[in-house]
Amino acid sequence: MALAKDYASVMGRKGEIMKKSLGMDYSTFESGSIAFDYEKMMASTGYTLEEIKRVQGETGVGNTPLFVLRNLTELARKNAKPGYGATICVKDEMTNPSGSFKARRAACAVAFAKAHGYKGVIAATSGNYGAAVASQAAMQGLKCIIVQEAYDSREVGQPEIIEKARACEAMGAEVVQITVGPELFYESLSLLEDTGFFNASLYSPFGIAGVETLGSEIAIQCRERFGKDPDMVVCTNAGGGMVTGTARGLIKAGATDTQVVAASIDLTGLHMASDKQFNRKSCTTGHTGFGVPFANWPDRSDVPRSAARPLRYMDRYVTVTQGEVMCMTELLANLEGLERGPAGNTSLTAAFSLAQELKDDQILIVTETEYTGAGKHVQPQLDFARENGIDVRFGNPSEEVPGTSVVMPYWPDQFKAKDLDLTRMRRSLLKTALKTYTLEPTEEDYEFLAVETKSEVDWVKEEVAKLQETLR
Repeated sequence: MALAKDYASVMGRKGEIMKKSLGMDYSTFESGSIAFDYEKMMASTGYTLEEIKRVQGETGVGNTPLFVLRNLTELARKNAKPGYGATICVKDEMTNPSGSFKARRAACAVAFAKAHGYKGVIAATSGNYGAAVASQAAMQGLKCIIVQEAYDSREVGQPEIIEKARACEAMGAEVVQITVGPELFYESLSLLEDTGFFNASLYSPFGIAGVETLGSEIAIQCRERFGKDPDMVVCTNAGGGMVTGTARGLIKAGATDTQVVAASIDLTGLHMASDKQFNRKSCTTGHTGFGVPFANWPDRSDVPRSAARPLRYMDRYVTVTQGEVMCMTELLANLEGLERGPAGNTSLTAAFSLAQELKDDQILIVTETEYTGAGKHVQPQLDFARENGIDVRFGNPSEEVPGTSVVMPYWPDQFKAKDLDLTRMRRSLLKTALKTYTLEPTEEDYEFLAVETKSEVDWVKEEVAKLQETLR
């Protein structure tokens, strides 16, 4: 008998589909309440950090170079007060086979799929992860389907997203392109059910464990180059995998005092599931449209429990503007001779500002670069913005209105990273946890939520008590 394929029926079978397509039963990690065994879930991959390094090394992933950005460092110091301006370094993840750090995530997932007899892999992504999964699948001789949220209802797609589809197809993947909305996860679940392929989810333990090598390499390379651990590491933040995996890798390498900062492009006011607003954003990755909601509540993804849990690890969360990122992309090319794509330059933009807060004997490392191509280049993105009625100009970036304007700075001192309120985000996570599971947490739940929000149990209990009064 054929299974019903309407939206409600497919989503209702999500748990069963996930169990088959990931080779793991998420119920074994559950406690029956808010808490679940996160570390047990992470260990379920069967990969140690050394094993991940071996797996990634077999397909040329990892061991990417660490560059000192001498000219951008000097420019930051000219804008900082005397004695300030940390040395800015960048991990050149573009040198991975698919051109981004996502190759680390894909290598673990695809290797597991190959070892466990899956005939193919599926990933739901509009970003660099699609190309990474396609690349690794080609190397492992597996079939690959990428489900991509690509168009608005006019069938108009952003040049950066279309570029990524071409990259996936060039490596032999089938790309299923759909319009913006809830159909992305529905379509991927339906295909997983029909094909029996492995779910190479961005949010599985495989994907996050793969990024741990990045954090480990950063610590080791920084010690080799400077004789100490980095003082600050800045990660572009969307779904939270970069922050989570990098921080875990730093910790495993012993760099426990390194400050981990998340950075996103400020797209406040734009709804990511809005058809009309889909093409009003001029940067498609590393923005608050994903970064904030996924930090506030990680378990909104295509797996029952997300392995990307950024609030556990971030010490600060800052935002920059689209115009600042576009300008920094040009500065990186003109001053350092590195033409790289916009996702990594989001964290670099924040780092340029943050470096001026640190002393000149301190080390700040940007976790990634990414490849750039025809549609990912700055100019087609700005041209597309103009075509959609966005005012593109030079001026003060603080005047930028997401969806209305892209304002590029005139001068270096106009780059200003702005802090988001982490306490407010922690309260939001607590509120969602109570509404989703129970208004009466157990002691185990309180301890879990303290780790989840990188806070103390007493603070969690105080905040939960306040929330209980409003939610009852």
